[in-house]
Amino acid sequence: MDRPISRWTDERLEHLLARLLRLGVALSAAVILLGGIAYLRERGAGMPRQHIFHGEPAELRHTWTIVQAALAFQSRGIIQLGVLLLIATPIARVAFSVIGFLLRRDWLYVTVTLIVLGVLLYSLVGQHP
Repeated sequence: MDRPISRWTDERLEHLLARLLRLGVALSAAVILLGGIAYLRERGAGMPRQHIFHGEPAELRHTWTIVQAALAFQSRGIIQLGVLLLIATPIARVAFSVIGFLLRRDWLYVTVTLIVLGVLLYSLVGQHP
């Protein structure tokens, strides 16, 4: 059985995915830069205490609270949102790959890409000890 000729060639799909990656990285960099500038305006004049490590506060360790902090224009929340965007970029690439393979009716690649997407999403949101 012949495959239908599709507008979704390999080159077009690769071009679209490359643009998605560039846009995601540029957007996350801009958000992190904005948060970094805000952070330096708030706390840049003080002397850093580097002898004790302080991780992120508990409210900046979950997606929803990070979004809330960023919407409240808290500098650390904005930086964390930029990091989340950076993490989401390759996941979005895999999701768009599924759509591209569906449009091309390439069922083997749809199946493999869905498995990869499932593993990525589980590793991101699954419960870890």
